[in-house]
Amino acid sequence: MPKKDYAKWDKDELISHIEKLESRKKYGLVWDSERVPEKVVAECKENLPVLTEVKSKEIVLSEDKQVHILIEGDNYHALSVLNYTHLGKVNLIYIDPPYNTGKPDNLFYYNDRIVDLNDTWRHSKWLNFMSKRLELAKNLMKDAGIIFISIDDNEVSNLRLLCNSIFGEQNFVACLPTIMNLKGNQDQFGFAGTHEYTLVYCRDKNVAKLNEYEIDDEEMDDWQEDEYGLYKKGANLKGTGVNAPRTKRPYLYYPILVKLTTKEVTSISEEEYIKIYDSNTKEFNDNFVEKLLIRKYKKQGFAVLLPSTDGEGMSWRWKRKKVIDESYNIIVVGEGDDISIYKKQRPQLGELPSKKPKTLFYKPEYSSGNGTAQLKKIFGRKVFNNPKPVDLIKDFIRLGGTKDSIILDFFAGSGTTAQAIFELNDEDGDNGKRQAILCTNNENDICENVTYPRIKAIINGHGNGASKYSGKINNLKYYKTSFVKNSRNSDQLKIDVTKKCTEMLCLKEGIYKIFKEHSEHGESVWKIFSAPNKFMAVYYDFAGEPLETLRVEMNKLKGEKILYCFTTDSNGINEFDFVDWNEIRLEAIPQKILDVYKRINKENQR
Repeated sequence: MPKKDYAKWDKDELISHIEKLESRKKYGLVWDSERVPEKVVAECKENLPVLTEVKSKEIVLSEDKQVHILIEGDNYHALSVLNYTHLGKVNLIYIDPPYNTGKPDNLFYYNDRIVDLNDTWRHSKWLNFMSKRLELAKNLMKDAGIIFISIDDNEVSNLRLLCNSIFGEQNFVACLPTIMNLKGNQDQFGFAGTHEYTLVYCRDKNVAKLNEYEIDDEEMDDWQEDEYGLYKKGANLKGTGVNAPRTKRPYLYYPILVKLTTKEVTSISEEEYIKIYDSNTKEFNDNFVEKLLIRKYKKQGFAVLLPSTDGEGMSWRWKRKKVIDESYNIIVVGEGDDISIYKKQRPQLGELPSKKPKTLFYKPEYSSGNGTAQLKKIFGRKVFNNPKPVDLIKDFIRLGGTKDSIILDFFAGSGTTAQAIFELNDEDGDNGKRQAILCTNNENDICENVTYPRIKAIINGHGNGASKYSGKINNLKYYKTSFVKNSRNSDQLKIDVTKKCTEMLCLKEGIYKIFKEHSEHGESVWKIFSAPNKFMAVYYDFAGEPLETLRVEMNKLKGEKILYCFTTDSNGINEFDFVDWNEIRLEAIPQKILDVYKRINKENQR
């Protein structure tokens, strides 16, 4: 390869080359991003994404209640739009991206083609795909924002290195093995897989805060601690049930000794056992044996326990050797002749409550089968492979967000995140004000046939079993991504973007209801949108008199007021032209929108 002659490069070329060198991949993660570039990303240089509302799919139950957002389209396009409307606004992100298994039940499409196990660029394509979206997502997060990402063994190591490079290794929080199938997947080679992973990162760990579970102290009252760990009182050591009688399990009928002064537990040794019982005939003389043992060990300060119920010989749950070897796992209750013994129950996986979440993430409710059952309950049939269980996402939101968080899921799939948010808002009553922003493509009609119908069913209470969630009023706006041709004529591009940016402005300000508008020759000159105590005006054209009519209308209104004003001047709005406008915030369009896309495209060239 010929050596580059940097002496012949101009200043801009040198600066561009230095920027590329500074942005080289670190943390040991290297992949060929140029070998198979993503078409969706490249096409955004020629076509700038905007939003178009699908009014027929809007759900409005109460105009003063929370509005949730569903965006249908490639999530790269959606995230590009959100980089203008929600820059630095998002509290929490949860995503369940394609796992890149190469298997039919979890297909990953790249440049409209399935990436299978025979694709030698499989990991490189996936990293291209994920890196672009995570970089855009990071821009949306508040400084205290937290992201949860579900993943499995196929890409967990690559994803962690990628997240280290994007969010910073210092902002890594946890890699949580997340138990989804406690029985284990018997189809896996060597080991029955029980878990996948959840990667957790912060935008800035210095200001981020993870919540803890709300656990009543009474839940911990039953648990005690000894030198071997936590325990609580378990089952009586004396057996019960059809196999408990001594005649069924004679080898489990033997004496257990309890030292009365110390409550230490043991049993007689094997040698002494043989001496006492007739090992030749295997016949027991109960009265003789019991009297002999009681007389002998009572003199030594022991209580002698033999398993019996209503005078009938029974059996112990443990073998004699286990009693001797694990006496520390026995609880003695009572005094003198009235003594009972119980097992110490040690905590099993997920059994012991804890205020701080554990790094092994498990509850029975996290079973993958629950996700399928919850979705089937709404649709009456299976409509989606491997949906996440609602309770899992609810716990992520509880731990990483607040009751008024903006929560983004840009791999929305079947819409589990929306259901989790709706349920939490419902549980919190008037304090539940979380907002969902969901993005998904319509591959195999998933958005139209699964995501949207699920959200609609839960909001309206019309799906099978969904009516229990209709107590909390929610509204939904449904958008599709569309595009503006990136014209080489700068002024024409600004006009074209301005004509199509209204939905983006409404989303940015959270103001959606049209209040008043003025048109000339079939073209909108200005529009006013309203929300409680808030108004937003959009002015599309400097035409003299109509701007004055808008000023008059806006000055009549009381509350917070914003004016988005079209201008071809890259320097923005001259505020001296608006001195007669009462207490209004001025925003220039579309230059700030174009600046966002320019930044995104520049970052993608590195």
